[in-house]
Amino acid sequence: MKKTSPSPFATAEYKANPYAFYEELRRDRPVYKTLLPNGTEVYVVSRYEDVLAGLKDSRLIKDISKVRGKSFWEMIGIGRMRGKNMLRADPPEHGRLRSLANEAFKPKYVRELRGRIQQMADELIDKVQGKGKMEFISEFAFPLPIRVISEMLGVPEKDQDKFRKWSGDLINSGALSSERPAISSDLLQLVQYVRKVVDEHRKKPRADVVTQLIEAEEKGDRLSDDEVVSTVVLLLVAGHETTVNLIGNGMLAFFDNPEQFEHLRGRPELVEQAVEELLRFAPPVEYGVPRHAVSDVQMGDVTIPRGDRAIALLSAANRDERIFENADRLDVTREKNRQITFGLGLHFCLGAPLARREGAIAFRALAQRFPNLSLDVPRGDVEWWNIAGLRGLKKLPVRLS
Repeated sequence: MKKTSPSPFATAEYKANPYAFYEELRRDRPVYKTLLPNGTEVYVVSRYEDVLAGLKDSRLIKDISKVRGKSFWEMIGIGRMRGKNMLRADPPEHGRLRSLANEAFKPKYVRELRGRIQQMADELIDKVQGKGKMEFISEFAFPLPIRVISEMLGVPEKDQDKFRKWSGDLINSGALSSERPAISSDLLQLVQYVRKVVDEHRKKPRADVVTQLIEAEEKGDRLSDDEVVSTVVLLLVAGHETTVNLIGNGMLAFFDNPEQFEHLRGRPELVEQAVEELLRFAPPVEYGVPRHAVSDVQMGDVTIPRGDRAIALLSAANRDERIFENADRLDVTREKNRQITFGLGLHFCLGAPLARREGAIAFRALAQRFPNLSLDVPRGDVEWWNIAGLRGLKKLPVRLS
């Protein structure tokens, strides 16, 4: 039996700069057994081609109950809700849930949000315009996506500040990725809150995503109450957490590479290309939900035994020098960019188009309004959240001119 290595993911050094570690993994240990911060044993896959193969492999599934029997979530009060979450489902159930939820996230609907997202970004910038400084995360990177997704879901503005704590608690608990999560009062409050929102929308339909999810229908099929609640919880968390990190991480990457920010300012038409490069170079997601082997899976010279877990280290794959020329260089003009931050295939992130649009609007507005934006603390003082699977900044003090 292979020895399990100590977890590297729980250290502050790893969060500050994981890329040297990724390079070592790709070179010497492309598939190796280690621990997640919560103690879960996993096989970590880090090379791009292996990650792609793993994401496509039908033997690596998300539903733990198909490998190990009933999950912890099926034994408690909110088990039914989590069991109906597309993040943890496999075909054919995943396809059914996704096709129904997708009715509320059609490209046309996301395109129509452009003007409103631009208005929100401009309002946040106007608010700090004359201050000379701002705390970038709390004053821009966080409020922009939380306002967007809250408005889409019909969440009152007065309740929006609750969701950063709730979503952080949800992710840290392992509720989205572990079969043995730590249940907290915040997690229960979030589920109860969303259930109340869904109930109110059933009684009084509105022009928002929750009503669209309730009314979504395909071939005579609809989402159940539990499925609507689980989908709304997932959208609230994923709909802002990754975008906060995309904008925050991206801005820090521009501070480290100021010539690239200047290039974007001079050529704003590159903004969508720049977002793709930032998703590759400074991704908000490190790895996806663990998958479970329903049979032995061979990757290179390593066998992942039936019943064991594996994670695709997306952020390591995005820096694979076998795929990306000058992989450790930020280049907003990069054209051949096959980054996989949002996953691949059946489980490709449902909210990816929205995150991309928010990121493009945010970076274009910042480049135009604050051409001399700069970091206001020593680079070594920047702090990162210790959230499993995600990479994001706690704070980012900046100077506006």
